[in-house]
Amino acid sequence: MADTDDPLARMLAGRFVDPETGSLFACPIGRVVVAPSLDGREKDLVAGLGRRLAVVADENTWEALGRRVAAAVRPHREVVLPDPHPDAETVEELRRRTSGADALVAVGSGTINDLCKAAAEKDKRRYAVFATAPSMNGYVTGTASITVKGLKLSLAARPPAAAFFDLGVLAAAPARMIRSGIGDCLARATAQTDWLLAHMLTGSAYSETPFAVQADDEPVLLDRCADAAAGDAAAVETLVRMLLLSGLGMALVGSSHPASMGEHLVSHYIDMLAMPHPRSLHGEQVAVASWSLARLQAQILGSAAPPVLAPTWIDEETMRRRYGPVADDCIRSLKRKAVDQAACDRLNSRLASDWPRLRAKLRAAMLPVARVERAMNAAGLPMTGAALGLDPGFYREAILHARELRDRFGILDIAADCGALDEFAQGEG
Repeated sequence: MADTDDPLARMLAGRFVDPETGSLFACPIGRVVVAPSLDGREKDLVAGLGRRLAVVADENTWEALGRRVAAAVRPHREVVLPDPHPDAETVEELRRRTSGADALVAVGSGTINDLCKAAAEKDKRRYAVFATAPSMNGYVTGTASITVKGLKLSLAARPPAAAFFDLGVLAAAPARMIRSGIGDCLARATAQTDWLLAHMLTGSAYSETPFAVQADDEPVLLDRCADAAAGDAAAVETLVRMLLLSGLGMALVGSSHPASMGEHLVSHYIDMLAMPHPRSLHGEQVAVASWSLARLQAQILGSAAPPVLAPTWIDEETMRRRYGPVADDCIRSLKRKAVDQAACDRLNSRLASDWPRLRAKLRAAMLPVARVERAMNAAGLPMTGAALGLDPGFYREAILHARELRDRFGILDIAADCGALDEFAQGEG
C-alpha cells in the first residue's frame, strides 16, 4: 500500500488530508497489515501490545486461525467462547475471563471483534484483531454493536491498536461470510442517499469524503462479486479494501452515518425482534434491507412530483406493546426526528420549490437498482426476508417500523410521512 495516490495507503500512513476540511486525518489504528499470508509473523505483529495477552476466539475462528495465533503468541489466557452473542452479558463474561491480561487479541469477525472492542473499552485496555473473514466493515471502527437490555446499540469504543488481514485465511472463509461482507458494502449507496437526504432537508452534518475514497474500488468490487464469493484472492483483497475504506470513513467523520442508515435499522429490527432469530448474518440482512431501500429510494426519487409530507404519527401505545422494556428509548428516538405541522410546512415548501435540484443530487449518490440486483445475484446473496429465513409478514413489519429504533432521518421517514411506506412494505417479504 505504498502508492501515494491510493487513499487507503494515505489514510493508514497518516498522510490523508480531507479535501472538504483541509484537516489531516489522524488514523486511529496504530497498524494495519494486509498481506497474502501472515503465517509466522503473529508474534512480531503483536509485540508491544502487552506482556500478558489474552487470545479470544469462538469455536469456529479458533480452528480457522486462533489456534495458530495462540501457538505463536503463547498468551497468558486462551478464551474460546461457545456460540457467543454480541450482548452486554457476554461482554461482562469476557471481561471476567480475561482479567489479569494486559491486552486482548481478538481472532474472529463481527461478534468476536465487537465483544473484544467493548470489553477493552470498559477496562481501558488495548486490543488487536486478526480477521478471519471479510464479513463486515467494523474491524477498524470506533463503535461496537452490542445489544443492551434488548436494544441493539452502537457503543463508543476505542478502535483496535492494530488490525491484521491474512488474505489466505480470508479467501478460505466460508462463502457465506464473504457474501456478508459484500452485503455490508452494498449499504454505501443507500446510506449515502439517506444521509445526504437528511442533510439537505434538515441541515444535519454531512461529508462527501467517506464516499469519495471508495469511488475507485466500489465498481471493481461490484464487477467481481462472483469471484470474491468463490474465494478469488484478488477479488477478496478488493473486498477487504472496501471494508477498510468504509470503516476508516466512519472514523474520519466520527460517526457511523456513512455506512449505517435505514438499511441497518432494518437489520437491527430483525436482530431485536425476530423470534426465533433465523441466524442470518449481519451482512446478509443488510444486503436484503439495502435492496429494499434502494428500490424505495428509486421510487420516491424517480417521481417528477415531490413527496408531500404530513406530521409524523407516533402511536406510543402500540410501540410499547411492540418494544416492551426498550419502548421508551424507541419513542424518544422517533420523537427527536418527528416533524410537526410547522416543520411539515417548511419541508413541503422546500420540496416544492427545489425538488429538481434535490432529486438530481440524491440520485447521483445512488447505485442504479439494476446494478445492485446484478451484484447481489452474482454474489449469491439472499434478496428477500423469506430467503433470510424470516416470515414474510415479519420482514414487512421491519420495513414499516425499523425507523422507530433510532433518530436517523432517511427515506423510511419520508415514505412514512408521505403515506407511501405502507404500500411499499406490502410488496416486500
